[in-house]
Amino acid sequence: MAEDKGSPANTAAQLNSGAIHLLRGLRRVDEAAGLTPARLSALSVLVFGGACTLGRLAEIEDVAGPTMTRIVDGLSDLGLAERSTHPLSGRAVLISATPAGTELMQAAAGRRHRAIMAAMARLSVGDRAALDRAAPALRRLADVLREQEAPAVVRRRPRR
Repeated sequence: MAEDKGSPANTAAQLNSGAIHLLRGLRRVDEAAGLTPARLSALSVLVFGGACTLGRLAEIEDVAGPTMTRIVDGLSDLGLAERSTHPLSGRAVLISATPAGTELMQAAAGRRHRAIMAAMARLSVGDRAALDRAAPALRRLADVLREQEAPAVVRRRPRR
């Protein structure tokens, strides 16, 4: 049964579908960076969010520690990230983007922005205005989703 237009369930379904298709469309743009999606995502966190510990990076990216270790090893081998001793804890390791990593990520973000702007240029003036008005609310929605505790029914299966 279709939900009523304007209902929260319909809006949620439309947002979900739009987000999935938007990210799929940008996947081809991201391939130009020459990194796997996991490496590109982790590098994005380091460039736009700043240096962090391996554990924090794994938490942000929602992967297990050993998986993040492999991702960071790959970024490190490519000269895009580096490890250093954490200034407040000699036992912790801080991961940060190198200048080459920052340059690569900024170029990748620029390609994404240009692709989105080119697609938006093909929309009606009304659709572009609606996107302009909705963008801040979408950002706040993403922040709320990231901050809230996910209900048990939507949690990922335990990692093995």
